[in-house]
Amino acid sequence: MRPIRPTDAARRKRSARRKLSPVLAAASLATVLALTATACGPTEDDAGGEPSSSTGQSSDGKIKIPDDLKDRLKEHGIDLDQWKNGEWKNWDKDKWLREAKDYVNPIIEDLWDPDRMRDADKSPEKPVDNDISGDDGVTDPTPAAVSATPVATPYHDNAPESGKLLFDGPDGSMVCSATVVKDPAHPGKSNMVWTAGHCVHAGKKGGWYRNIAFVPAYNNSGMSVAELETASKEQIAPYGVWWGQWAQTSEQWIAQGASVGGQGAPYDFAVLHVTPEKGSTGKSLEETVGSALPVDFNAPAVPEIAGMTATGYPAAPPFDGQKALQCKDKPGRLSVFKADPTMYRIGCTMTGGSSGGGWVAAGQDGKPALVSNTSIGPVTAGWLAGPRLGAEAKGVFDSVSKKFAGQ
Repeated sequence: MRPIRPTDAARRKRSARRKLSPVLAAASLATVLALTATACGPTEDDAGGEPSSSTGQSSDGKIKIPDDLKDRLKEHGIDLDQWKNGEWKNWDKDKWLREAKDYVNPIIEDLWDPDRMRDADKSPEKPVDNDISGDDGVTDPTPAAVSATPVATPYHDNAPESGKLLFDGPDGSMVCSATVVKDPAHPGKSNMVWTAGHCVHAGKKGGWYRNIAFVPAYNNSGMSVAELETASKEQIAPYGVWWGQWAQTSEQWIAQGASVGGQGAPYDFAVLHVTPEKGSTGKSLEETVGSALPVDFNAPAVPEIAGMTATGYPAAPPFDGQKALQCKDKPGRLSVFKADPTMYRIGCTMTGGSSGGGWVAAGQDGKPALVSNTSIGPVTAGWLAGPRLGAEAKGVFDSVSKKFAGQ
């Protein structure tokens, strides 16, 4: 994702990143910029253990790190007692955890202050997917660009499930977009958030990003960059900052995901279980924002979908990352690699920073449901592609839900 208020140095960095943008190695496809960030977690088989054997939650709602995980991390030379004092900034290869079981994200209270939230400006890598019956291996003509339109303010009244995802990587603070989704284990009280795999995990050449936090209805009133410079944390994050207590992405993204070439994009999705930064208030994320979307893991094939709406916080020029925007279009099909599942594709001018944002369409019951997320798009910013959510995505989702079902 790109920064909110870029400095001259940041602009030069962004220019360099655009020149190095990824290329999709698929016939008749243009050069493509990977818009997503990575977030990997356990698979249904290896990540469905009890929370007590992984990151848990204390009675005050704060993240608690169990002794067995502390011991595993110390094997990597990581002492959690030093983490909050700046050790998290150590990105030595041996200390960048990449295995699903080693996800850890201790809350550092007020780390995401107004300045850090506003200035987070980098955009991560790529995507993940599943199969579309009858659409295998098909790429439709490139869609016409659809201009992104501002979400009406206050965002909470018009896209209450949407928000911004903040996290730190080796090159600095980064941003993506994300969506509050329903949790079958906690009806009406979900603490689950959907985003792209590349927004939590760097893929095959990296590991878990750090200080991952979700801000629902970020900049709810749509303040300008100038107004945000003097805005309070409560104005920027009116529904609080929610830290990623647990994250999970597909095995394919962890093993194959890359920031160039579209590798792993059909499996570029992730699920977070979050907890409030300031400790539990007794209200879940869903209760706090007043809404959550169901996830449809059996969405219709492209010919049966009248339209999809993608929402996100694009941060690369001409956008500044501070405003929520949307694109609505009838989807087409995109086959990145012949052996991989076909992805959805829509016309849209949103840029990096919109990665991970939810795509909403009518589900099997005809009601709005999350059916995909932004994963990749071209350097020219004329379209976006996202994975179809099938069995692999459902396995990730169910695993996170079951992990916290008893809490």
